[in-house]
Amino acid sequence: MTTIQDLEDVVRQQQEELDGLRREVGQWRQQYETGRKREIAFTNSANEVPPLYTALDLEDTAGSAFELPGQWPFTRGIHPTGYRGKLWTMRQFAGFGTARETNQRYKFLLSQGQTGLSVAFDFPTLMGYDADHSRSEGEVGKCGVSISSMADMETLFEGIPLDKVSTSMTINGPAIILLCFYIAAAEKQGVSADKLQGTVQNDILKEYMAQHAWCFPIEPALRLIVDGFEWCAKHTPNWNTISISGYHIREAGATAAQELAFTLADGFTYVERGVARGLDVDEFAPRLSFFWDIHNDFFEEIAKLRAARRIWARHLKERFGAKNPRSWMMRFHSQTAGVTLTAQQPTNNVVRVAYQAMAAVLGGTQSLHTNSMDETLSLPTEEAVQVALRTQQILAYETGVPNVMDPLGGSYYVEALTDQMEQEAEALFAQIDELGGVVQGLEEGWFQKKIAESASRQQWEIEQRRKLVVGVNEFVTDEPELTIPILRIGEYAETEQRDRLAALRASRDNVLVAERLDALRNAARGTENVVPRILDCARAYCTLYEIRAALEDVFGAYREPVFF
Repeated sequence: MTTIQDLEDVVRQQQEELDGLRREVGQWRQQYETGRKREIAFTNSANEVPPLYTALDLEDTAGSAFELPGQWPFTRGIHPTGYRGKLWTMRQFAGFGTARETNQRYKFLLSQGQTGLSVAFDFPTLMGYDADHSRSEGEVGKCGVSISSMADMETLFEGIPLDKVSTSMTINGPAIILLCFYIAAAEKQGVSADKLQGTVQNDILKEYMAQHAWCFPIEPALRLIVDGFEWCAKHTPNWNTISISGYHIREAGATAAQELAFTLADGFTYVERGVARGLDVDEFAPRLSFFWDIHNDFFEEIAKLRAARRIWARHLKERFGAKNPRSWMMRFHSQTAGVTLTAQQPTNNVVRVAYQAMAAVLGGTQSLHTNSMDETLSLPTEEAVQVALRTQQILAYETGVPNVMDPLGGSYYVEALTDQMEQEAEALFAQIDELGGVVQGLEEGWFQKKIAESASRQQWEIEQRRKLVVGVNEFVTDEPELTIPILRIGEYAETEQRDRLAALRASRDNVLVAERLDALRNAARGTENVVPRILDCARAYCTLYEIRAALEDVFGAYREPVFF
């Protein structure tokens, strides 16, 4: 039987051990301070990194010492079986030229062992413009696939059974329109909406914050997102209605802590809007997912993912009153950091991507895209994308990394850094609350300024050689910049898409098109959920821009304020 005296003795012994460690660390620090050190900045994305972590750094917290995978607050992972139960989905982002070309790339990737599809759209599609719109000139098919109607979506997935694969679509401003194209195309295959699995990014707040691919003003854009939550909860129960994205925030120059906090704040805003609509949080929260950038600082990225799960679980349970454990679980896709790729010595990018991929897996990602070595120069070639996929497969099947759940749990550094990331995020949440929330912060330009300041500082660190980038400001060679073959998209894609659209407009029922677009405008003027109306437009082969323009007639267009 343990007595109070026994417990006091244990506590006293532990304190004596910590006091002894504290003295030893003090002696070590004197040696460290007088030792020789390299002339660079020892920092992660924002902060000076201490040279040593010990049990003293966890003196006020146990880290995740008493937590298990699959149990709240999920710091150590959302599944009790981890990757022993199911490996992460290997989902390579792909899209270029026409729908038919991209369909061929998808079939190649699936034949090479890819386990999920991810659609990259060209810039006109991202902005809601048809391929024959004047603003699309010169951009059709260049940075992704051109999709202007349900007919293109049918071609994109021709021969790919949509009840057998999961599909992710990176689209935001016109996301609900592209989702309706996908649903209608599946219907043409004989696949009902309730059988579809996948994700549409649909994260408009980060567009105003960082990426700038928007269509409508903030409030009507948020209405469309909540309409999607409401409709999909009833009709597409296996579809993730939003992928709340830190990726583009980080690519724009944010620090890891800013990416973490700004992304989660966006997520909380979407939850607030859904609840304000009258939806039960447990009806839609289980289908919210996230998308994280995996940058170069290996340990910081792992800590960021661990902190993200913990913060989301706590806020959904305690702040929003979610009762379903699936609402507490943060499920996320990760992508290696495009902004870290270099045009100089591009084969070095294979190594960068491999380390970043390992960080994503050690952080517990559910899905992963590994960038190709040539993506800073062009869309990836077939050979480059195969190497990127093989990087994941080697990680999954040869390294032993997936064998143990949260293998860095208990590391003094990783546990302390996880706590630190959480604290920095909560401090930023407090600042956002003081501003009046995310929407107010966007309207005042606060988020945009914070990201710009961080980007500027990081660039200065590289120019001052405080941060070294191999092949850019250190280990530079005189070799030609382009040392690998790259993929070039000619003007044929635009010509072909224009011809397809002309044929579509000539063959469809244009009286029905006009009726469906008028019905959509009427729904947008009221409070009706517009998703069924957009679906009707898709089925009638209304084009992307025709649907966007109908909504824009009611909602207006977004014009970014000028900030100084």
